[in-house]
Amino acid sequence: MSKGKVLFVGSNATRIEVHGGTGPTGNYLNETVVPAMALIDAGYDVVLATPNGTKPHIDEASDAPMHFGNDKAAYQKAKDFWATSPAMNQVRTLGAVIEEGLDNYKAVFVPGGQAPMVDLMQDAKMAEILRHFHECAKPTALLCHGPIALCAAIPKAREFRAALIAGDDAKAKEMAEGWPYAGYAMTIFTASEEKWVENEILHAKMYFNPPQALTDAGGKMDLGKDFEPHVVVDRELITGQNPRSDHPIAAKLIATLDSASAQPAKKGQAA
Repeated sequence: MSKGKVLFVGSNATRIEVHGGTGPTGNYLNETVVPAMALIDAGYDVVLATPNGTKPHIDEASDAPMHFGNDKAAYQKAKDFWATSPAMNQVRTLGAVIEEGLDNYKAVFVPGGQAPMVDLMQDAKMAEILRHFHECAKPTALLCHGPIALCAAIPKAREFRAALIAGDDAKAKEMAEGWPYAGYAMTIFTASEEKWVENEILHAKMYFNPPQALTDAGGKMDLGKDFEPHVVVDRELITGQNPRSDHPIAAKLIATLDSASAQPAKKGQAA
C-alpha cells in the first residue's frame, strides 16, 4: 500500500542564456532518479510533471558514472530507471496536476541541473504549486540548481529574472517583494561551483549565479563546502546544495514524510 504521492517537477529547458549566446542545459540524471528511486523504495509514489508535459532533457554533463560514485552498476540502474520506469515516463503537465488537486500530494521535489534557471523560476504554474505547499506547510525539497525554482513564487517573477539578467540587483530586490520564502535559510549551488561549470562545461559566463538570485529574493544562504554534500532544513523547506547531496536530501525528505505520517491527525484533519 502506498504511503502517498510525491510530485516531482522537472524542467523542459534545453538551452540557457550565457554571455555571447546560449549553452546546453537540462536536468541532472542523478539528482532526478536517485531521490525518485529512494522514495519509491520507501513506499511512496512519484509523479513527474513539467511545464509542457514532455519528459525533461537530461544534461549530458550528468550522464556519467562519476555522479554515481563511479559505480557503473548504480549508473546503469539509474539509466534503466530513467528509461523504463512508469514514474519517469508518464509525465503530466503542471496544469493537469493542479487541476486534479494538489491535496493529493504529500510533498514536492525539484531536481537541479541549470534548466530550472530558464523556465521554472518564472513559471506561473510552478508558483501556484509552491504557494500550495507553503501554505499547507508540506515538505518542499529542491536540489542543486532546483532551489532557484522558489523564485517562481515571487509575484513579479518574470520581472525579477529580467532584472537579474540585466545585472540590476537593486531592481531585482524591488521586484522580489512578497516572496513567501523571505527569511528562510536555504542552500543552492554556489557561485564558485558555478564558476567550475562555466569554465569546464559551458565555456561561457552566466548572467547571474544561484546564490545571488536567492539572496536578492530575500533568502538566507547557508552554503557548505564546494562539491560536498550539504542539506539545509527550515520549516517545510528542504534544500540540497549540489549533485553529491542527492542521497542526503532524499533521506531527509523520506524521514520528514515518515515522521509526518506517524503524527496523530489533528482534530478535524484527515489522517
